[in-house]
Amino acid sequence: MKLTTMTQITVDGVVQGNGGTSDEDRRGGFTRGGWALGKGDRDTTGYIDDTYHRADAFLFGRRTYELFQSSWGTLSAADVPGWERTWEALNTRPKYVASSTLTAPSWSGTTVLPAGLATAVADLKAKPGGELQVHGSGTLIRALLAHGLIDELTLVIVPVILGQGTRLFPPDGPELPLDLLKSRTDAKGVTIQVYRPA
Repeated sequence: MKLTTMTQITVDGVVQGNGGTSDEDRRGGFTRGGWALGKGDRDTTGYIDDTYHRADAFLFGRRTYELFQSSWGTLSAADVPGWERTWEALNTRPKYVASSTLTAPSWSGTTVLPAGLATAVADLKAKPGGELQVHGSGTLIRALLAHGLIDELTLVIVPVILGQGTRLFPPDGPELPLDLLKSRTDAKGVTIQVYRPA
C-alpha cells in the first residue's frame, strides 16, 4: 500500500486543535481551537471526503485515534449529512494505531501496532492495496518522515496565522526536499498542496 497523509495546517504551521470545538486540545495552554471549521468551500470538503473514501486502511497516532473514535466511531451515517462516505470508510475499513499505551481499543476494526514503528509500518505498506492513510497525527507524521515511510504528503493550508500551538514541523527538524505533485486553491483561500518526498 501507498502511505499518504492529509493534514489541516495553518500558514504558520500549527496543526493543534483544528476541528471540533475550541476545547478539543488545550495542551500547553492552547486557546485557539476550531480554527479550520467552515474554512473550506464545497470543492475542498468534497476533496477531503473523496480522500477518505478511497482509503484501504487508516493509520493513527493514539491521540488522533481517540478523537476520531469518540466522534466518528460513536455516530451513525445519519448524524453526518454530507459526510456519509467518510463515516463509512472510517467505520468499515481497518484502522491501525501506533501506540505503546493503548491496550484495548474499542472501535471495531482496530489493531494496535506492535513495538517498532518503522518495521510495523513497513509491513503494512508491503500488503496489497491502494492507500494506507494518516489523518492528523502530527507526532506520527514526523516519525514516519524520519523513517522515510511517507509516499505522499497532503497539506490543507487554512489561511490563518495562530501564533501559538503545536506545529507540524519543529524548528530544529531535518531538511526534507519535496516535489510538488498537485496544487489547488478554493474560493475561500484554502490551498491543497500534494507533495512527494524527493
